[in-house]
Amino acid sequence: MTMASITADQQVAEKAPATDLTSKETRKVIFASSLGTVFEWYDFYLFGSLAAIMNKNFFSGVSETAGFIFVLLGFAAGFAVRPFGAVFFGRLGDLIGRKYTFLVTILLMGVSTAVVGILPSYASIGIAAPIILIGLRLLQGLALGGEYGGAATYVAEHAPNGKRGLFTSWIQTTATLGLFMSLLVILACRLWLGNEEFEAWGWRIPFLVSIILLAISVWIRLSLNESPMFQKMKAEGKASKSPIKESFGDWKNLKIVILALVGLTAGQAVVWYTGQFYALFFLTQTLKVDGTTANLLIAASLVIGTPFFIFFGWLSDKIGRKPIIMAGCLIAALTYFPLFGALTKYANPQLEQAVAKSPVVIVADPATCSFQFNPTGTAKFTQECDKAKALLARAGVPYTNQAAPAGTKDAVVKIGGTTIAKFDAKAVSAALTAAGYPAKADPKALEPFSANWLMVLAILVVLVIYVTMVYGPIAAMLVELFPTRIRYTSMSLPYHIGNGWFGGFLPATAFALVAWQGDIYYGLWYPIIIALGTFAIGMLFVRETNQVDITK
Repeated sequence: MTMASITADQQVAEKAPATDLTSKETRKVIFASSLGTVFEWYDFYLFGSLAAIMNKNFFSGVSETAGFIFVLLGFAAGFAVRPFGAVFFGRLGDLIGRKYTFLVTILLMGVSTAVVGILPSYASIGIAAPIILIGLRLLQGLALGGEYGGAATYVAEHAPNGKRGLFTSWIQTTATLGLFMSLLVILACRLWLGNEEFEAWGWRIPFLVSIILLAISVWIRLSLNESPMFQKMKAEGKASKSPIKESFGDWKNLKIVILALVGLTAGQAVVWYTGQFYALFFLTQTLKVDGTTANLLIAASLVIGTPFFIFFGWLSDKIGRKPIIMAGCLIAALTYFPLFGALTKYANPQLEQAVAKSPVVIVADPATCSFQFNPTGTAKFTQECDKAKALLARAGVPYTNQAAPAGTKDAVVKIGGTTIAKFDAKAVSAALTAAGYPAKADPKALEPFSANWLMVLAILVVLVIYVTMVYGPIAAMLVELFPTRIRYTSMSLPYHIGNGWFGGFLPATAFALVAWQGDIYYGLWYPIIIALGTFAIGMLFVRETNQVDITK
């Protein structure tokens, strides 16, 4: 070895930082990364939690049914662009560093959310209001696409061997805690202002609160140092010059990206969104549970279930990531139907009784019935069959379809022993009331700490535990699948396609499926099929990673 090479090696060693951190420094890294991501998710979930109010303020120019679907797709629009944010910010993270990249993402998210709080409504500026709103949702999605990969990579690259699952599991709590925080802020504003004032203007306050959260997050993240692994890699001259090409242009790595998507994150995503967001949607929109009661129940289930993120992250360091994630997908898929059926039984027993005593049937020529998935909000459904289905779907009333002879124009609605030969909205509504179908869930059935309340809470906790099984170990596993030089880019894309597309479109897809078939549980087939597909592919083709050395 020459003197020149020894000198060069010494210079690299001097530039490369030590990768061993004190316990205090490690806790600071985890806390700062997790807290910033909590605030990001808080911003992102306000829109979903306030879907009904957003519909009223920004999509009032279309019908109620179309408006609600449009709101759900507006929520999903932010998810749709997340993979693009993952590629854009992932590339920056692998080129210039983790710290500065996820400083940019949180600034973009916070500013976009704050602007929603001051955006004029449809009544004030017309069609410009929903256009601007969707634009802000797209910016939020781009920001979130770059945020998660940066936070997970940053924490994992600070974690000691044998504890990556435990350390990154704190990042996994952030989505739940962000949703929890958004629910609490909304609830506090409702109780403070009253429902009338909150729906008139108070709904803007939670969006404006994000300015405070943004300031705190930026201040904390500015105090962090760059990832030691990234610094060492840069000092040694091993950084990637083209992270996107290396991540997706090389089949060896692209194959792992594809397996990470279909064998891990797709199933994880649908289990996550079913257990948290769709459960809330089902309670409020299908079972007609009061919004405040539903939010309190969801919040309580999150408080009880969130520690299991840490538990399963820790357990994955001991027994592996793969068996926990696969078990979560399988168990969820096998138990969703009985669990959501039990939600109906305990949250709205009157609905269950009415369905048993007076089932609803729509008799119509199938050629006159449309699949009422209307993402643009411009289609008009004028056939009697469509009108009948739209009314029943909005009311949360399950029904079955029966084919009438071809050419039949009228839609017949049978409610128990009552037959309405020609569809009439008032007649159908009156017959539903007479048959015992409740317009809203009986508040007495869900009084706090009553038997029904406790059963609903127990079911929601089980759904959250499924979430913690699939989500707690996923960050560590994704980090361990890819090398340092392209880790940010490679892990971000499958995560955000899985969660942005497979998960983000779950509410809109499930709603359309329910309206199509009339079965209030039919939308569950979407997460069940995807979770089972992930289980099969993951078991066959995805390798265990908890013993991988990520310094290479």
